[in-house]
This record gives sequence, C-alpha cells and structure tokens, in this order.
Amino acid sequence: MTLSTYIPIGLGLLALVAIFIFNRLVILRQAWKRAFADIDVQLKQRHDLIPNLVETVKGYAAHESGTLEAVVKARNAAMSSQGTPQQGAAENALTGALRQVFALSEAYPNLKANENFQQLQNELTDLENKIAASRRFFNNAVQEYNTGIQRFPTALFAGAFGFSQKDFFDLGDDRKAVTDAPQVKF
Repeated sequence: MTLSTYIPIGLGLLALVAIFIFNRLVILRQAWKRAFADIDVQLKQRHDLIPNLVETVKGYAAHESGTLEAVVKARNAAMSSQGTPQQGAAENALTGALRQVFALSEAYPNLKANENFQQLQNELTDLENKIAASRRFFNNAVQEYNTGIQRFPTALFAGAFGFSQKDFFDLGDDRKAVTDAPQVKF
C-alpha cells in the first residue's frame, strides 16, 4: 500500500473521531442546559412566593419596612439578573434578605403563629432545599462539561466546535453573608 491509500483512511478515521467528540460535547452541553433550567424553575417558584410573604409580614410588622423593601429589591434584582455568576450573586442576596424576614418572625409572636406565614415559610424552606439540590446537580453537570472539553483529544476540537468553559453556580464572595446568622435590631 502506498501513502496515497493511507491518507483517505486517516482522514476518515479523523472525521469519525471528530464526529464522536462533537456528539459527546453536545450531550454534555445539553446536560448543563437541563441542569440550569431545573434551577431556573425552582428560583421562579421562590420569586412567585415572595410577594405573598411580604404582604403577610406587612400586616404584622409594618414598621419593618426597610427589611421588606430589601426583600423586594433583592427579588427584583434576582429576577432581572443575567448569566450564571450574576444570577448566583443576586439569588444569594435574596436568600440573605429572606433570612432577615424569617428572623423577624421571632420578634413578632402573632406573625410567627400566623398560619399563612407558616405555610409560606415552609414552602420557601422546601424550595431552598430544592434549589440547593438543583445547584449541586448543576455544578456537577458543569464539572463534567468543563472536564469533558479539557480532556485529550477533545480539547483539540472543543474550541473549534464552539464549546467553552461554563461557570459554576457558586456562593463566591457572598458565602459568609448567607451562612452567618442574621442580625435583628429593634
């Protein structure tokens, strides 16, 4: 066999490898998109509950308007944020603001005893747990995707096919604000 017969075979094998790599990258990208959509659904549900929570708290703690305004402002920022890092930061600020509202309930026994408030608090707590699980799933999908595009020989093709690194849904600099106990001052 001559060199001219090996060239088409080599090109054919290279094309098969490229197709296999491209298909694998598409699978990883779709898993990343699905995981992000799962987070988005949970966050939308949380955003939809917040106005009810604010209205319930207003009836019992009207003079706590600063805390309530912070929740509304954080919700609006979270709803309008774009991109994983910005959305993560906005959602973390919202979580911190919600923790302040729940801390208020300790100072207002009538609010804490209110059935609607308890139901909303339970729903939000459940959603927070679902969001945390969705974040873990998303971050796992991002890790698999990022690892997939960095592995050899995929790394040789990933950039040419338009695949680039994705950001984790992380607490980042806001980790301390979310994990510290809220301070309530009267």
